Amino acid sequence: MQNHFELFQLPQQFTLDQERLERAYHEVQGRVHPDKFAHAGDAEKRVAMQWATRANEAYQTLKKPLQRATYLCELQGVDLQAESNTSMPPAFLMQQMEWREAFDDARHADDMTALLALEAELRSALKAQLGKVGATLDGGDFTAAAQQIRACMFLEKFMADIAALEE
Repeated sequence: MQNHFELFQLPQQFTLDQERLERAYHEVQGRVHPDKFAHAGDAEKRVAMQWATRANEAYQTLKKPLQRATYLCELQGVDLQAESNTSMPPAFLMQQMEWREAFDDARHADDMTALLALEAELRSALKAQLGKVGATLDGGDFTAAAQQIRACMFLEKFMADIAALEE
């Protein structure tokens, strides 16, 4: 069975041309969209629906950098161990503690300005971390990338915690 990259005829790498992905997705969807099979038999309709669903899943995975990175590791047989492996470099752990402290201080002081500043800092850190992930994946070191991806997952979750508090 084709992987997501093969489905869209894209190179199997982190760095991806988003416009090319969009075009490839629309091309595949154009061929397999269930509306094109409205007058077909049940089996053909079912197959078209399966292909359309698969194309949607593949597109959603490849268009989001963190999901694309995770998928690349999976293709190489590298388990992220996101639930069981929480080891991180000491510098990242120290940074996490500082961010948590800033979050707690801002939350207790009900300081939205500080929360927004922290969220911006986390967004910037996530962007930088994703850059490292991309370079590591495209360099072929999937094991090292797994740890970097776990750091990105932490950052995304932390940003979600702040967003939930803002609401």
